[in-house]
Amino acid sequence: MDPETEAPNEAPPANWREAVADLLSARIDLIRLEAGQATAEGARKAVALAVMAISVTFTWALVLVGLIPLISESFGIKWPLIALGAAGLHLFVALLMLSRIRRQSTPAFPITRKEFQRDREWFRTLKPPQ
Repeated sequence: MDPETEAPNEAPPANWREAVADLLSARIDLIRLEAGQATAEGARKAVALAVMAISVTFTWALVLVGLIPLISESFGIKWPLIALGAAGLHLFVALLMLSRIRRQSTPAFPITRKEFQRDREWFRTLKPPQ
């Protein structure tokens, strides 16, 4: 059932306790659905990130192994200085990518958050039982 729509044949609850129980049940189902989706998406991203990291690491290590001696011989600079410069550049790029990854994340459970906000507003309009 789509969380944005209600079933048209559903009878209204008999009392407020039944209404709250139905509401909580619907919210728990929604949380389960979104948690499953978030888990699957996270797993796909983790696998892709791991494969990418391994591939990039090996490729770039081999490129550096070839470039450092080449640059050292071409410019007459000792290779440890070139290696330290390359390490500093790599650290800068890694930190830049880390900040980019953090900015692109979307909030988890957007539908559930929206529904909880609606629930809060609904609870505010309820009158206490007499």
